Amino acid sequence: QAFLCLLLCIPWGSSCPRSCQCTERAGAKAVLCSSQHLQEIPKDIPSDAVLLKLDANSITRIPSNAFRHLSHLQEIDLSGNAIEHIDRAAFRGVAAALRSLDLSGNRIRSIPKEALLALRAELRLGNNPWHCGCALQEMLGEARLEPGSVRDITCHTAPRLEYVGKPLLQALDGGANFCSGPQRSTDVAMLLTMFGWFAMLAAYVVCYVRHNRERSPRTLPGTRGRAE
Repeated sequence: QAFLCLLLCIPWGSSCPRSCQCTERAGAKAVLCSSQHLQEIPKDIPSDAVLLKLDANSITRIPSNAFRHLSHLQEIDLSGNAIEHIDRAAFRGVAAALRSLDLSGNRIRSIPKEALLALRAELRLGNNPWHCGCALQEMLGEARLEPGSVRDITCHTAPRLEYVGKPLLQALDGGANFCSGPQRSTDVAMLLTMFGWFAMLAAYVVCYVRHNRERSPRTLPGTRGRAE
């Protein structure tokens, strides 16, 4: 907090996005764009920014390569927006340095796990209308969550009504496995495929036997006559 305070208090002399405030302390540069009614992520953020605060705006989407030129970013705060969609390559280019990513308080139902695979940042994902399904379960299995925010991840929708309104952690601790349904579906599909192949093979054998039976009566009389 003291470090952030210092960043806020010292003005940044270089270029700064419109509606944002830029500050610097000991080479650490912060871009502060909180509560500015922004509807998208500014495209002119300085490439040496370390801290980026975009909280309390009206941003609805994080597009691919939104931060690609910001390889020094250590913290991104996108909390309190209206984010609904996050592209698979949204955080490409910031994976190495990023330490903290706050996506809490948005309208996020799901995140492609590819968007978070390379991230080593601590995530805050609470207070979003999550759909508790296999995709979320797999994504959370690979993500690094900020411990205090885990309890705020609640099932807004779920395959079974009993999980709606419950914290995801409580559902998983109670034995829920949101990936079991898709697995069963895959098994059924494999069984149906195998059954189809066996049915085709059986049909071929039946046709072959029937064809031979139809030819046999025509050949027997001639054969019997030659034998006499």
